This record gives sequence, C-alpha cells and structure tokens, in this order.
Amino acid sequence: MKLVNCLPAATLSVLLYFSPQIGFTQEDEGPAQTLFTNVHVFDGVNEARIENASVLVTGNLIETVSTEAIDAPGATVIDGGGRTLSPGFVELHAHLMLMGPTLPSMEANTTWEDFAIHGARMAEMYLMQGFTTVRDAGGANGGLRRAIEAGQIVGPRFYPSGAFIGTRGGHADFANFTAPPGSSTNMSRLNMAQEASGVDDVYKFGRNNFRMGSTQLKFMQSGGVVSAFDPWQLLAGSKEEIEAAVQVASEYGSYVMAHSYRKEAILTALDAGVMSIEHGFSFDCEIAEVMNEKGAYITTNLTAFDPGLLDIPAVANVPASLAKAKSASATFANYIPNMKECPVKRGFQTDCVGSVEACNIQIAYEKHLNNEFFGPYTSMVTLTSTGGEVVALSGDFTNPFTEGKIGVIEEGAYADILLIDGNPLEDFSVVGTGDQWFGADPRPDSPETIRIIMKDGVIYKNTLD
Repeated sequence: MKLVNCLPAATLSVLLYFSPQIGFTQEDEGPAQTLFTNVHVFDGVNEARIENASVLVTGNLIETVSTEAIDAPGATVIDGGGRTLSPGFVELHAHLMLMGPTLPSMEANTTWEDFAIHGARMAEMYLMQGFTTVRDAGGANGGLRRAIEAGQIVGPRFYPSGAFIGTRGGHADFANFTAPPGSSTNMSRLNMAQEASGVDDVYKFGRNNFRMGSTQLKFMQSGGVVSAFDPWQLLAGSKEEIEAAVQVASEYGSYVMAHSYRKEAILTALDAGVMSIEHGFSFDCEIAEVMNEKGAYITTNLTAFDPGLLDIPAVANVPASLAKAKSASATFANYIPNMKECPVKRGFQTDCVGSVEACNIQIAYEKHLNNEFFGPYTSMVTLTSTGGEVVALSGDFTNPFTEGKIGVIEEGAYADILLIDGNPLEDFSVVGTGDQWFGADPRPDSPETIRIIMKDGVIYKNTLD
C-alpha cells in the first residue's frame, strides 16, 4: 500500500517540476544576462587586445563583443575597471584522480573513496586557479564529470580519458612487482589503468573506456622516469595496437592522445593517426613538419626542463630513476630551441600526481615556465584557444560540450571568462604564476589577481566588491 501511495506524489513532483505555472518564467523573461563593461579583451587568438570593450553574456554563451555600448537593460552589469577579460584557461594534461604519493601506494593502499574525494578537491582547485576546462590524461572515468555537471561538486568542464591503456611493464603498469601478467589490480578494477596484450585487448579496453564516459583515449607508448618498470626509451605497443586505439576512437567520433617520448614513438603515433602527442620531449623540426601536415597537437610539461629536476626526492633518492632522469635530460635538451624554430600547436600541460596543495604549486610553476621559455602571448594562446581546439577533437557526439567554442572570447562561444588585474600580455604573473616548485610556500586557493571566474555563464568567484 505504501508503494502505491508513493506513485501519485512522484507523478505530481514531475508535473510540478515541468509546469509553467509555478514561477518558471524563463520563456517570458529569457535567460539571465551579465554585461561586462570597461574591459580590454584578450580573445584567445590575437595578440592585440580589444580595447575599451563590452561583453554581453546571455545564459551560458557570449552573445556580443563590442567596442560600442551594448543595450541590455535587464542584465547584471559588471564594471571591469579597465582590467583584462580573458577566456578561461584550459589544462590539457591533468590527473585529477591520482593522489600519490607514489604509484605503489595508490595500487596497494587506496580505495575508491580516497580517489573520489581527492578528485573532487582537485576539480575545485583547478577551477579556482582559472581553469574552466580540464582534460584528464588517464585515471578518471565519467563519474567526476557527472558530479560536476549535476552541481554536486564544483569543478571545470571535464574531459576524461578513462583507464590508461598500456603494455605489460610499460608506463601504465601499476601492478605490484610479483603480480602475474593479466592479473586484476586495484587500478584495473577501478578502470584507472588497463594492461593490453594485443589488438583485441586494445579494442576491449578502448570501447569500455567510452562506455565509462571517456571523451578520448590515452595510449601509453613510451616509458617514464619515476615509474617502476619502464625505461623512458621504451617503444611500447605495436603500430597495429595504436591503430586499433585510433579505430575505436574513430568509431566514437573522437581521437587518441599518446604518451610519447622518443622520436620513433612520436612518428609512429602520428603515422597511426594519433592527434595529440603528450610530452613529446624528442620533438624536432621533422616531427613538426609531420604534425603540421596532419593537424596534430602536442602538450608538454615544461617542468621536465627545470634545472632542479634531478634534486626531486622521487628522482634523487631512487638510483634507477636518477639514472633515467640524467639520460632523459641530456636527450631532451633541444626541445625548447626546436619548438621555437619550428613551432606547432602546443597545449598547456601540468601532469601533476600528488596532493592538491602540491599540484596547486606545480600549476603556478608550469605557468611561469611557459612564459620564461616562450613569452606571454604564446603562453596565453597555449592556455586558451589551443586547448579549446584540442578538446573539440572529441567530436560532435562524444564531446559533452558542443553548444559553443571553448578557449575564445567571441560571439557564440561558451561564457567561460576570467577578469584579470593588469595585462597578462605585458606582466604574465597576473595569471597566477609561481617562480618556485619544490620548496615553495603553499599557494592561496585562488590567485588574487584573477578577480572573476565565470564558467558556463555562472560566476564562481568575484572579488571586485
């Protein structure tokens, strides 16, 4: 009897929710509007700002960008006070679910609750650092995005890759040392990392990733420095396996990103159809020619070129990692001059694994290094429009955000907006940089110079008052 009595109440709730007679007046009044006045607009593309402009946001989209006065009598007006209005930043290589402190500890001692709580805190931290969009490069499935979009937690637009797909002994092999091949692991049970042996496994795990909410696939093609089993020079996965990942992604209208260090790995990935090269430390002008021909992108964590890299505890205290780091540093020395001589479209990457506080510091330092190596304009493009182009590669039906562009200030783009003190094209520090990595003091929850953070037309931070 109780069950039957519940049905009319549930039905009534649904009817009331959608009823136009309970104060839901959107059709009458239209979506909410926000009008930014007295701003200088960096549009994400052009080096010259649009001076003395106004920007009208209607709902979750930018309706008008103009140097003339905009008539919007019902809008909430925000006087920008001559500040810079910029697209929200785009992080293209994060790991929101990987809490550290080491890979073995995550494998042996971490529950799904630990990962979830860490992911929720990381999502909020990224948004408060000005990142309105984050592409996760492995370890996160669709649940975090569902929670963000439902308003259960605060965070950026989220593009997860699901489980890393890699080979036995490769950079996605997080199993305990004595675990037999193919055995279940903590990371595989949670679909955070999967060991593929052959094309059929790539098909299986790739399709399962999309089933679990992925927007693109991540293939671990090279080794790493602080990981347990893999030399950084590793060429993991056959071309056929990488092509299988590309095929699966194409079935979903999406693309593959590949963890690739060596030149041979990068060229194999590009030839197989990979569209986003991750790290790419052996980049040179020959690679640039192929990338430009194929319209591919690269993201590189510039902290890899930090002079103090060899002093990091995870490197300095592990002889095998120290040897790998020394070898890698010598091999990768030409990356920055090659990128300056033969530039390609490069996205922002932090690649932090660890605590929220540590990643906050690393993000600020990564921003700083971008400016040190490539200057403010290139760095701002890297943080904005290039990132928007990359996430759009997930296509028309796998991409969860297709209503507008990401990473630009233009009519019809998503209203993902930052209002920043000063001019980042002259003083890049105003985007929230830090000139120290290890040993740096804890950073504030959000840079003081980023005064407004708007995502999808909703303001999450406003310190103008």
